[in-house]
Amino acid sequence: MKLLVAVGGASGSLYARRLLETLATSPAVEVATCFSPCGLRVWRHELGGEPHFPFRRYAVDDFTSPFSSGSALWDAVVAIPCSMGRLARIAHGVGDDLISRAADVALKERRKLVLVVRETPLSQIHLKNMLVVTRAGAVVLPAAPSFYFRPATVEKLADTVVARVLDQLGVAHSLQPRWAEEQAPR
Repeated sequence: MKLLVAVGGASGSLYARRLLETLATSPAVEVATCFSPCGLRVWRHELGGEPHFPFRRYAVDDFTSPFSSGSALWDAVVAIPCSMGRLARIAHGVGDDLISRAADVALKERRKLVLVVRETPLSQIHLKNMLVVTRAGAVVLPAAPSFYFRPATVEKLADTVVARVLDQLGVAHSLQPRWAEEQAPR
């Protein structure tokens, strides 16, 4: 699988970090990253330091990247976290940077697009944009962690969302037990 992980400027950089950490151990997935300017600023603020992963990182204005064209056959795009501004640009076909262009390509080519939105409360405009992208073929996956398995750390809590992202992509993982599986103590 060829996957672009696009890190946006909404709060929730931990979700992106946990996804990238997990993907770094998955040899079956070729990963590229792209950070919006706000995504990088929020990462630095929330997590400290710079993101360092063994993936090629593309500039947000690099329209020569492979996933900016449908002919390159990239399989999926995940925007994590996805701001409401990014959602709006994707919903209305505004490909003004590499992240929005890659999302547009995923939609037009009928490939997987997962938008991990992170905002609350939601306005009617947000909800309409979520409906627009869903009807166009995207998966809107709110960054709403679950508590079923009593996560003991913030990272384990974030993993409940990241596990759902990986499930949407069809990437095997062991971030948390499956529902109705025997649960190991934490």
